[in-house]
Amino acid sequence: MSQMHNPPHPGATLREDILPSLELTVTEAAKQLGVSRAALSRVLHEHAAISPEMALRLEGWLGEENGGNADLWLAQQVTYDLWQARQAGAPKVQRAELIAA
Repeated sequence: MSQMHNPPHPGATLREDILPSLELTVTEAAKQLGVSRAALSRVLHEHAAISPEMALRLEGWLGEENGGNADLWLAQQVTYDLWQARQAGAPKVQRAELIAA
């Protein structure tokens, strides 16, 4: 099992770093992103994942030069999700029989 520490949900990065540095409220940020306040709030409070669409919104909003790269937001989400799944226990599967080429 991986000894990696619990990676942060990308919503925590938005909540703790991005919004404060921009001095924006959730309502203002949601308006700029073109999403509902409720949708952004779910991500910020780690109740929803960063979707590919949200990642593209963040990229357009922040700009790639300011940490808005959509691929990085999605990678952070996948890292978080995979760590959570590993903590829950890997699913039991039957090992594939590899066929010699």
